[in-house]
Amino acid sequence: MTTTDSPTTDSPTTTTTATAQDDTRTGDTMDTASDTATAPTAPCPPSAQHATTPTPTPTPTPTPTPTPAPAPGGERMRRWRMVLGADSAEATGCTLTGQDVAMDGALEALYGGGGKKPGGRGGGGRSAGLGASAPSVARWLGDIRTYFPSSVVQVMQRDAIDRLGLSTLLLEPEMLEAVEADVHLVGTLLSLNKAMPETTKETARAVVRKVVEDLEKRLESRTRATLTGALDRSARISRPRHRDIDWDRTIRANLKNYLTLPGADGEPDTGTVVPERLIGYGRASQSVKKDVILCIDQSGSMAASVVYASVFGAVLASMRTLATRLVVFDTAVVDLTDQLDDPVDVLFGTQLGGGTDINRALAYCQSKITRPADTVVVLISDLYEGGIRDEMLKRVAAMKASGVQFVTLLALSDEGAPAYDHEHAAALGALGAPAFACTPDLFPDIMAAAIEKRPLPIPDREAQP
Repeated sequence: MTTTDSPTTDSPTTTTTATAQDDTRTGDTMDTASDTATAPTAPCPPSAQHATTPTPTPTPTPTPTPTPAPAPGGERMRRWRMVLGADSAEATGCTLTGQDVAMDGALEALYGGGGKKPGGRGGGGRSAGLGASAPSVARWLGDIRTYFPSSVVQVMQRDAIDRLGLSTLLLEPEMLEAVEADVHLVGTLLSLNKAMPETTKETARAVVRKVVEDLEKRLESRTRATLTGALDRSARISRPRHRDIDWDRTIRANLKNYLTLPGADGEPDTGTVVPERLIGYGRASQSVKKDVILCIDQSGSMAASVVYASVFGAVLASMRTLATRLVVFDTAVVDLTDQLDDPVDVLFGTQLGGGTDINRALAYCQSKITRPADTVVVLISDLYEGGIRDEMLKRVAAMKASGVQFVTLLALSDEGAPAYDHEHAAALGALGAPAFACTPDLFPDIMAAAIEKRPLPIPDREAQP
């Protein structure tokens, strides 16, 4: 957006475009949001890119006068002023005006004080806060949605919940209607599920449903296409129809039958493969081909993984060629398979937080396996075991020995490298079940490899334990 200052006497009209930078102030993360503001009335000189250019005036002088160079670092100083807060106004020499003032106020309410970040916002003696009243918070939520892009809004909301203790305000329907819904907000709502009043539950379900539907639109089509192909390829037959022949495997299997044919009339020799044995894909059928068990750790640190796994569980359950079971656990084990037709019901059936007993959860999953060679078990956990470690490893080894495809995901989310128990991860890797983090976009490929019993496409960026 571009704004134009009204001209005054002897003052040319100027046009200035500014970019505001938001600092999440939780460490080193910095997000940039583009906004436009009226040109500062003082101190903050524009950068060379956005230099103020006077309206050209005819001059009789034949020799052009050199244009003075703009003050260096003007836009950079403006950004530092937004990052560091009001206490830096004198040091940066930058005075904010227009929307910059409102943006700075929204940032100051969240990050301005408390001594959490020396040298920047939070370095003074004041403490941050949005006021005790819900209307004040609602206005703040509206402000940040006005001034910042959605990705920055979601970060600021998470920071507000963590830094200012706004979780309790999410129990109020009007607050839920004002927030920007995302996976992390859903995790927070699920952790508050038991404390949520009845007047708020319907609004909370609506927020969760919106996020779930968005995830399903993003993930469902690719998951179905990838796994349907994997299921068809996993069944091989020796008398396929022509359109079902797997030519790569057929040629490799018949290379021993290669014949050299002499060329006619001086042409070079040619060759051919005589296919004594054909290999093809099995016909697609509606019968169950594979059993999938999703075993999900519902400790507090796994909130995003629980959300994604529930959505994937619902997608897998809708595929007739898969028999999908969803098990969540902390120190207790809950089977939510009968709720897989609605992932929102699944999510509200979880209880984030508490301890962790992986061994107990795997014992339950092991008891539900009837076709080991056609079963894929996916354990999603940070592996901080509160149960019997040796028994847990023995169960994994027993399932692997029986033919079960066992996959260990340290996280199923868009986040970076998770915190996890390195010793347990190394022990599982030694058993042939390497543990790694997985993004939602990669999950269909992981499942396809497990169904076809191929090596798992472990992300290169994840350091293996």
